[in-house]
Amino acid sequence: MGKDVWKAEERADKGILKEKGSELFKTVEGVLDTSTLMTLYELENRGYFRKLMGVVSTGKEANVYWGVGDGEEVAVKVYRTATLDFKKIWVYIAGDPRFSRIKKSTRGMMFIWAEKEFKNLKLAYEAEVRVPKPIVQRKNVLVMEFIGEDGVPAPKIKDVELTAQELREAFEKVIDYVAKLYRKAELIHSDISEYNILWWDEPVLIDLSQAVMLSHPLSHEFLVRDLKNISVYFSREGVSVPSIEELYYQVTGEEAPWKQEST
Repeated sequence: MGKDVWKAEERADKGILKEKGSELFKTVEGVLDTSTLMTLYELENRGYFRKLMGVVSTGKEANVYWGVGDGEEVAVKVYRTATLDFKKIWVYIAGDPRFSRIKKSTRGMMFIWAEKEFKNLKLAYEAEVRVPKPIVQRKNVLVMEFIGEDGVPAPKIKDVELTAQELREAFEKVIDYVAKLYRKAELIHSDISEYNILWWDEPVLIDLSQAVMLSHPLSHEFLVRDLKNISVYFSREGVSVPSIEELYYQVTGEEAPWKQEST
């Protein structure tokens, strides 16, 4: 496709958005590319939300918008090509049998990253792990349950003052989530920390793009890293936590490999 033709089509697409989705367009114009805008318009047109009300979270890889529909709130996560670290995310994609055919283009990788989070959320949700309920994914856009109320997102656990009892229960709940991910969903979150746990009357795990299947060659390493991150955070908050070896056994039902080697 020639550059002039592509520019003409892009202008035409923007015209469609301005004419048919003016409220949506006003919210995100100048921030997102035309292809993403068209994807958002398609999702709006299919009834997944009526309006985007603004950004509620800006991360390294994506913006999350608050969307409203008929009596419900949704989170609309838009992955950005400009800020994705493709060398970093490749580690989590390579070796995943669900994504054996990968288009190694910038845009193709971004679509895979969004699809990966959608599929991981679905597996986690079905395993009864408290995560945002996934609704739909198209290209680089993921629509899911909004954790919060009236456009105000739930805070990260690190930003909430919890009692000693609440912290203890939160720790036990998070370890239970890790165990359910491992045993039921056959997933390792791979990036659990106090920055990826929301608090909404209970812990809620978020950011599952990087979660890997147990068959991933680095799944064991990622699991141990998750357990260490959880242990360090809750220990710092005054919770008495078991050893990593004990947590590993609690999650997997198996003795830690490094413990076996030392005996």
